[in-house]
Amino acid sequence: MHRTHHCGELRRSHVGQTVTLGGWVNSYRDHGENLVFVDLRDRYGKTQIVFNTEDNSDIDGLARKLRREDVVKVTGEVRYRGDSLVNPKLTTGEIELRVHELVVLSRSKTPPFEVEGGDLPNEELRLKYRFIDLRRPELQKSIILRHHLTQAVREYFNGLQFLEIETPMLGRSTPEGARDYLVPSRVHPGSFYALPQSPQIYKQILMVAGFDRYYQIARCFRDEDLRADRQPEFTQIDVEMAFVERNDILAMIDGLVAFVMKAVRGVEIKTPLPRYTYADMMERFGSDKPDLRFGMELIDIGEIAQKSDFGVFRTVMSSGGRVRGINAKGAADKYSRRLLDVDLKNFVSDFGAKGLAYMKVADGKLESTIAKFFSEELQQQIISRMNGENGDLLLFVADQPKVTSSALSALRNRLARELKLFDPSEFSCQWVVDFPLVTWNADEQRFDAEHHPFCQPNPEDVELMNTDPGKVRADSYDLVVNGYEAASGSVRIHDSAVQQQVFDLLKIHPEEAERRFGFLLEALRYGAPPHAGIALGLDRWVMLLAGDENIRDVIAFPKTQKASDLLTGAPSDVDARQLKDLHIEVTELPDDK
Repeated sequence: MHRTHHCGELRRSHVGQTVTLGGWVNSYRDHGENLVFVDLRDRYGKTQIVFNTEDNSDIDGLARKLRREDVVKVTGEVRYRGDSLVNPKLTTGEIELRVHELVVLSRSKTPPFEVEGGDLPNEELRLKYRFIDLRRPELQKSIILRHHLTQAVREYFNGLQFLEIETPMLGRSTPEGARDYLVPSRVHPGSFYALPQSPQIYKQILMVAGFDRYYQIARCFRDEDLRADRQPEFTQIDVEMAFVERNDILAMIDGLVAFVMKAVRGVEIKTPLPRYTYADMMERFGSDKPDLRFGMELIDIGEIAQKSDFGVFRTVMSSGGRVRGINAKGAADKYSRRLLDVDLKNFVSDFGAKGLAYMKVADGKLESTIAKFFSEELQQQIISRMNGENGDLLLFVADQPKVTSSALSALRNRLARELKLFDPSEFSCQWVVDFPLVTWNADEQRFDAEHHPFCQPNPEDVELMNTDPGKVRADSYDLVVNGYEAASGSVRIHDSAVQQQVFDLLKIHPEEAERRFGFLLEALRYGAPPHAGIALGLDRWVMLLAGDENIRDVIAFPKTQKASDLLTGAPSDVDARQLKDLHIEVTELPDDK
């Protein structure tokens, strides 16, 4: 072994022992004459090592040539630093290692950025030199947390008689909303495998096969536009159960959340977690994944606006729109007129809003350029409806219902961050249930599945399938944590006739259904039990638990927002021979493409 202890292990109880450490030079301090100090680092921590060249002149030259990120092995005696020299910032701060033997295992080029200290470089540079970036203690902490989370998940499900079963990476293309990543087959020229967007169909088949409790830490792939909390390849905690109803799944995941939060963060979570309907969340917060760590609910003032002389509000109301607003408590003096008229107005325009109206509550009245269009009585009604108090800032969007929801929901989140309305370390977990089964696609004049085509319609709404499909609720559910969708699932259709009824609603004709999902439909014809499942985004959970806002910071080797790997250069060209074996020819796109 190159070491007897790691760099975060030594304590005062080790004083007097001779030990060997191995690690990276984190910092170097030459105090002249006979003393050189080095902080040696590995993933466990740091230890101060001291070279007294007066004790051993043989290592003088080596010690004075050490630089950051050199890899060394040192052997020496553990000594107490002394009461006045203890470093409380280090777990090893009471001791130091007086070195009598030094071996340089590897020299390092000057790193492109500092592992500790200094300004954090741009993300592209960090991803290109990910092997340096991964040495940063903050990033290592997130990767270690990810490990503990996955182990806690396995411990929880293993204790409840679940089976961890792997499903194929190479499967059939069954588009589920996003584009598939396709893999050409050499053995079957012109045919393609698809990387799984999720193990959805396979896990349903496992239920039909009698494996009533399944889970998997599953790798999934989606060729879609990226953002801070999304990657082309990601990991999900995949769960399926047979002979269950919705409440069984929700209770099982309640237990998982409580177990994980206790194991990983030492936080007690009360269960059962709160449950809200989709309709309730959309009305109150304008989002199906609201952050409930703070209030600031959306409030409708349409009836009041209709009685005013403000033409914009009245026109919107007459065209079937809504006038809704939020109350930023005590924020009247925190936003200048320029911020309101330009910055926040431009912000909501990104979500389709044509404008942003605002009023400040002062001396029991409304102050605004549009206040003159509202009688004193209407002003008091608005103040009352908005729960207004002196110093409050009232913001309104008048538009079609969908626009008011999306614009005010985004504005609500922004104001909460800027006004520091929530504790970043707090966790708010809640269920959102009863999503629509389908949504209308105006471009293609048909219905699309809100989640996926295998969701069981709510039994109470079955009669609406043929008369008013847009009002049919799915027996589906999302787990929302701090404004993020942290899990999503549904009760599955286990009756092939009901499955075809949903396909008909989605204009997936029987022939197409057999072509795309025939193997699942055939399985359902051979005795399928009632079953339900859910998938939790592992990467997103780690991000939330680590207190990060960028999912790439909790993945060891992430892709950029353009789905490229700057470390390895993927995706890349391949040899012509490889393309020939696959019967693929690559042609150049025209310049105008």
